[in-house]
Amino acid sequence: MARNHRLVTDADFQEAIDRQASIRIFKDDHVVDSNAVILRFSETTVVVQTAVSDLTYYEREVCEFFEMKKR
Repeated sequence: MARNHRLVTDADFQEAIDRQASIRIFKDDHVVDSNAVILRFSETTVVVQTAVSDLTYYEREVCEFFEMKKR
């Protein structure tokens, strides 16, 4: 069973990058991306990859990011 861990701080995002953890992204209470891996982040933006050539940029202010951890 998977459980969600919300990514809020820069340290949270860096740990997710280091573990190459799968994340799920919500915007306006809807899932907009799933099984993505964070490539890089800044104070305002998070860049994720879901396929070899599929990069997506999300604003940290308007989206919620959750790491999917398996028990």
